[in-house]
Amino acid sequence: MSSNKPLWYRSRGYLHFDLPVSFKKARNLVTNPELVSKYAFFPLINYAVESKKISKDKITRKIDIAVKERPIAYSAHMDSHIYAFYASLLSRKYEAQLELAGLTDCILAFRGLGKSNIDFAFEAFEQIKAMGECSAVALDFSKFFDTLDHSILKQSWASLLGETILPLDHFKVFKSITQFSQVNKVELYKEFNISTNNPKNGRNRVCTAQEFRDVVRNKNLIKTNRNTFGIPQGSPISALLSNIYMFEFDTEMKRYMDIHGGKYYRYCDDMLFIVPAPLRDRVAGYAQERVKGLKVSINPAKTELRTFTC
Repeated sequence: MSSNKPLWYRSRGYLHFDLPVSFKKARNLVTNPELVSKYAFFPLINYAVESKKISKDKITRKIDIAVKERPIAYSAHMDSHIYAFYASLLSRKYEAQLELAGLTDCILAFRGLGKSNIDFAFEAFEQIKAMGECSAVALDFSKFFDTLDHSILKQSWASLLGETILPLDHFKVFKSITQFSQVNKVELYKEFNISTNNPKNGRNRVCTAQEFRDVVRNKNLIKTNRNTFGIPQGSPISALLSNIYMFEFDTEMKRYMDIHGGKYYRYCDDMLFIVPAPLRDRVAGYAQERVKGLKVSINPAKTELRTFTC
């Protein structure tokens, strides 16, 4: 990709319901709020990725292999450019918001910090070494993206813009990512005899506009989110929106840590508190109480408490 193109524009090679879009065409749309406010988004194409987690029972010493499915959904070409452009607009405001709140070093995920999980883990252990005798409390949200409340997200989004309600173009993007529709990739490819191993094979899109109406729509392959919660994982804006959603909570957790001489870090749906040892058993309860207002929940089975001594 040419270096003079902005970061929000990225050519994507996958098949979707529309054709790949030139930079000029994408720019003409995404930079025009009126056009965005009237734009019709395509359904996402979704599938699940399986991951295996290997653990050993502490008593029986037996090896246990758990298979977990992680849902992935990807946007049509033009849709992706819109999401990426609005993510770039929101990201600048979010970064300024983090700096003002003193949260720049606390929020680790989806921010282009140029660091890996290994770097973050190293910094956490360095913090533990610096504190001496202390405790680490690790908490994990349950089904994070699937449970984000739409009304809270909308208010957080508007607040970031300094507005009481979302402008029409932002509201259009908000609706598309909350009242999103999806088509299962396996079912879709089966309808059009598309090979999963060689999907392109002379194709440059999944189907024509007419085939979309006659097959995808008429055969009810499109499933729409009717809930008042949940956003898809995998779109260019979803990760940032999850951070925006958590801003007030992050601010409160840092305030609480500052009072007690601890440190707070969050990586997407994982939280880590490094605190003076006497505070260890109170932190999880405090976070659990505060998170209720976000209508998401902490998974108690994944709560880890560790105390370090000199």
